[in-house]
Amino acid sequence: MGKKRTIIQALSAILCNANIKGFFTGQIYTGATKSVCVPGLNCYSCPGAVGACPIGSLQTFLTGLKFKVPYYVVGLLIFFGAVLGRAVCGFLCPFGFLQDILFKIPFFKKNRFKGDRILRYLKYVILALFVIILPFTFKLTPFFCKYICPSGTIAGLLLSAADPRVRPMLGNLFEQKLVILGIILSASLIVWRPFCKYLCPLGAIYGFFNKAALYRMDLSKDKCISCGKCAGVCNMNIDPSRTPNSMECIRCGECVKACPAGALVCGFIRQDASQKKSEEVV
Repeated sequence: MGKKRTIIQALSAILCNANIKGFFTGQIYTGATKSVCVPGLNCYSCPGAVGACPIGSLQTFLTGLKFKVPYYVVGLLIFFGAVLGRAVCGFLCPFGFLQDILFKIPFFKKNRFKGDRILRYLKYVILALFVIILPFTFKLTPFFCKYICPSGTIAGLLLSAADPRVRPMLGNLFEQKLVILGIILSASLIVWRPFCKYLCPLGAIYGFFNKAALYRMDLSKDKCISCGKCAGVCNMNIDPSRTPNSMECIRCGECVKACPAGALVCGFIRQDASQKKSEEVV
């Protein structure tokens, strides 16, 4: 699944940023598709973006002068989550793709360390505080986009590179966000997907759907030989033989490839159902 996943990630990144001329003119696309949320984290202000970011859109509703219930955004998040769960993170998120590329660069790696489990809870704090509570409390201030989002910082860099007039508008706050982006990108050389693991509120949302999503992991316990190879290759530091549908799993499929007994299956068809169907045919 490695090469196929990389191809899908690349295609998703291109489709989400199909306004190629924007990278040269610095003009943000404002066509009809810009009102539609893409599944992954991709800043609305990116010069190539042809869709909206679900986290940014959610904050737009919550932080308006007049509160509006974000039915449309919440509905889309539920739809993406119910169908794919965190497979969105593994296959469709442009910023996740960028982290994957950086981790492939030869460098010192330390993907397992003390404190990893505790840091996982930080993304839920960010979701609650920076995406929901603070924007709802302080109007016209999308806190996550303004103070944290690394995708938005990249969008600012691309805009300023294409349009020199944008550069004087980038102040101290942008410089602070550059530091955050630099830390995340540097950490991506050492730790696999640090932003996804510890900071991403969108991944936190999709994680809630993992156990019920249509695209899921199935473990055949009668086939499992408890060899530990699936846990050994998991870059999200999960043991699929114990929690195949963990909230942290992004469905990269590495554990499925590593399983010598074929006990793990990832897809839209549940293993039990496929086995039952094959038995009925025989």
